[in-house]
Amino acid sequence: MSGPRILIADDHQETLEHLGQMLGEWGYEVIAADNGYRAWEVLHKPDAPRLAILDRRMPGIDGLEIVRKIREQGQEPHIYVMLLTVYDNETHVVDGLSAGADDYIVKPFRAHELHARLEAGRRILEILEQLIRTRDELHSQATTDSVTGLWNRGAIVEILERELSRAVRINSSLGIVIIDIDNFKNINDSFGHQAGDSVLLECGQRMRGSVRTYDATGRYGGDEFLSVFPGCKVDEAVMLGERLRREIARQHVTLGLAPIWVTASAGIASSDLFPEVPAEQLIALADQALYRAKRGGRNRLEIAESPQLAPSDL
Repeated sequence: MSGPRILIADDHQETLEHLGQMLGEWGYEVIAADNGYRAWEVLHKPDAPRLAILDRRMPGIDGLEIVRKIREQGQEPHIYVMLLTVYDNETHVVDGLSAGADDYIVKPFRAHELHARLEAGRRILEILEQLIRTRDELHSQATTDSVTGLWNRGAIVEILERELSRAVRINSSLGIVIIDIDNFKNINDSFGHQAGDSVLLECGQRMRGSVRTYDATGRYGGDEFLSVFPGCKVDEAVMLGERLRREIARQHVTLGLAPIWVTASAGIASSDLFPEVPAEQLIALADQALYRAKRGGRNRLEIAESPQLAPSDL
């Protein structure tokens, strides 16, 4: 099993070979670069090593400039950079740290000191990695519906607002569908709320697997789902909405030993029919169409026809 990857960059071949041999003995997988251009090429890649030792002065791009470029990118995960320098004075140290270097070491360096500084760098990277994981988990909890695993109401509305703004900017269209599980109250009353959650989960999974990769689906509230279809005019939105509705009714949902046939009604609205309509009103239009689908017998889809609002508490 290979050790942690590390980039070393120095235009002095003797230093490069000495460093590479030492780091290899310490268990590192070494990537060597004999100039700044090659070092920047390695660190610019998505799979860049997380540790780097850069000579401060190299022809072309020096270590100081490489550090600045890395930090300007705001690259994540963090790359821990140690600068090698022959200058042991406060000005050069401050310049390096101000540019974004994490540490520095003066040539000629002592092996045990370099080893200790690298170990400290690895511990810092582990802490940063844990912080990133925690941040991502908190973000997921804040934007994900706990029952279905889809986007929650706030997140899906934010996606709609962003995509609608983008559609206006690039002169494109956007379609949405609101889907409501038919007779969902009867499922809760007959089988309990835990069974109702199982139905919502199954329906959510079916919808998630039926949309395009760049579409978004979220739980809008209760037994309602909202899907956002970027780049769609009304006919395309109808096709995608029908696909979701039919996927929900494709087969029964099994609760224990009891199979339950679940159907859904849907309401479609599209920005090509209602240009310059804000996200909130586009949702209201789709909700109006959903209301007509319910009154028309359920298990069907209707298209928004007018900007007049209808009751949404189905």
